[in-house]
Amino acid sequence: MLKVGLTGGIGVGKSEVSRLLVDCGAVLIDADRIAREVVAPGTPGLAAIVDAFGEDVLAEDGSLDRPKLGSIVFADAEKLAVLNSIVHPLVGARSRELEEAASEDSVVVHDVPLLAENGLARLYDLVIVVDARPETQLDRLVRLRGMTEEDARARMAAQATREKRLEIADIVIDNDVPLEALERRVRDVWADLVRRAHGTLE
Repeated sequence: MLKVGLTGGIGVGKSEVSRLLVDCGAVLIDADRIAREVVAPGTPGLAAIVDAFGEDVLAEDGSLDRPKLGSIVFADAEKLAVLNSIVHPLVGARSRELEEAASEDSVVVHDVPLLAENGLARLYDLVIVVDARPETQLDRLVRLRGMTEEDARARMAAQATREKRLEIADIVIDNDVPLEALERRVRDVWADLVRRAHGTLE
């Protein structure tokens, strides 16, 4: 099994890269998706968040109001740290369960947005960083996700710098390119990952 950490700043197109890797045959463990699962209604994770931040972070249907919580934590580093201390251990435990369920010859890609921020590179055989210029990130967040420029800049500022992410990269995928070029790059990276995976099994 080859354990790959996949990361990149908000708006770099990491989800597209993870989708392409799955198309190639990767087993994807998506930390964002798991993070939503562990704070679903009725979970201990959601109860802990309500204890920490109050019932104002709940939507009318009892689910987590993610935009409301985001507006609270992304403007306050201490509150963000509190949220992370609740969610990250739960995500880590579920991720390990899914990894253990994968076959021994798999290439397991862990899509982890905060890999650099939390010093997690050592947990993986190698790290792939999806990279794009900050101007590209900002444009995508405003144009495609409907964020205000102020909110987009705050989200970007709450993450590791581009330089810090690139420092931990074993492989960099440039996503300031057309989709066809990105697809070619991901196929090349996949071929490399398969070679490495077979090497780890020999």
